[in-house]
Formats: sequence, structure tokens, C-alpha cells
Amino acid sequence: MSGHTKTTGPMRASRRCGAKTRTGGACRAPAVHGKTRCRMHGGAKGSGAPRANRNARKHGLFTRDAIEERREIRALLGGVRKLLGGIK
Repeated sequence: MSGHTKTTGPMRASRRCGAKTRTGGACRAPAVHGKTRCRMHGGAKGSGAPRANRNARKHGLFTRDAIEERREIRALLGGVRKLLGGIK
């Protein structure tokens, strides 16, 4: 035997990442030394949002005006479909 159970002790005793996974459970990966998250959830150097968080800029697709405009278009298209269906 290679003594594999002896070498896994520190890994098994390390703190776990506190992130929530897509399934709703906790991430089971070990946290990066000195951090609360694993390397995949923000513990690695350089991970996370950039300064000034350019990722949070809005593209306008889900603004109130855009949603209302899509509702109006859907209503118009529904009316046109009914009108065309009645022509047959």
C-alpha cells in the first residue's frame, strides 16, 4: 500500500468553499489558502469583476421601455394574426 489515506488528511481537513452551486448545494472544493472561496468561485488571483465593474453595464434589453415596446409589438402581431385568420 502507498499510504494514500495518510496523504489525504490535510486535504480533507481544509476549509470548503462557501459558494452556492447551480443546483443549490454548497461547493465542495477546498477554499484557497487565506480566502473563503475556491479557485473557481473567486479565490484565485485575478478572478472577479474588473475595477469599476464594466460587466454590470446595462445593454437596454430589459429596461421598462424595451419590455413595454415588445408587449405592444406582440399585441399588434396578435391582432394581425386574428385579422389574417378571418380572411380565409
